[in-house]
Amino acid sequence: MKSNIFLIDDDKNILTSVSILLESEGYKVNTFSDGESGLKAILENSPDIAIVDIKMPRLDGIELLKKLRKTSDLPVIFLTSKDTEIDELLGLKIGADDYITKPFSQKILIERIRILIKRSELKNKNKVTKIDAKNSLKEGSIFLDTEKYLCKWKNKPVDLTVTEFLLIKSLVENIDVVKSRDQLIVAAFGEDKENIDDRSIDHHFKRIRKKFKKTDNNFNSIVTVYGGGYKFSE
Repeated sequence: MKSNIFLIDDDKNILTSVSILLESEGYKVNTFSDGESGLKAILENSPDIAIVDIKMPRLDGIELLKKLRKTSDLPVIFLTSKDTEIDELLGLKIGADDYITKPFSQKILIERIRILIKRSELKNKNKVTKIDAKNSLKEGSIFLDTEKYLCKWKNKPVDLTVTEFLLIKSLVENIDVVKSRDQLIVAAFGEDKENIDDRSIDHHFKRIRKKFKKTDNNFNSIVTVYGGGYKFSE
């Protein structure tokens, strides 16, 4: 069966271009131009994933997700006009699975959708989680399930988005090796990295550190190397 995607954005150009893209990839797409009608449709129809703009009339993306999370763990990707909008929401448990800054790469959006649909299917299929050694990565106190894109620190879950997971994975695969920002951009976004800059990587790691510190206030394993990039070190 085709995966059903709900696209919610008040920009008609986004609705048209993205729905054409997704349909060309074999997805079924329903579009909504405001958060209120989009949320109502999600609750009544149970799609496979939702792509939601943050700034919308009637009900913005943040309020939509807060209401949705009371009853559903539906995968949600936020579309945001600027990376700093996410920084402003650091203190909130918004519960998004990923966020993409406009203008965005179509390839990146498609890849994130595929990952999240696969992760959701694996979660639903395996009520009892089985750990497969070939799909996991453990170094010291950190554990990564590379199939479900899940992270644990000292055996406690750390709620990372897909992009954040890919950045951490790149560091953990190379303990104590400094990764440049360009290398990290490729690790998280692939070669199709237009519209992604160094500052975006810094914003991501700012959020990642906060999430780890929420689990362990003494966490300091992500090291910024001045003029170099980042490394993971225990």
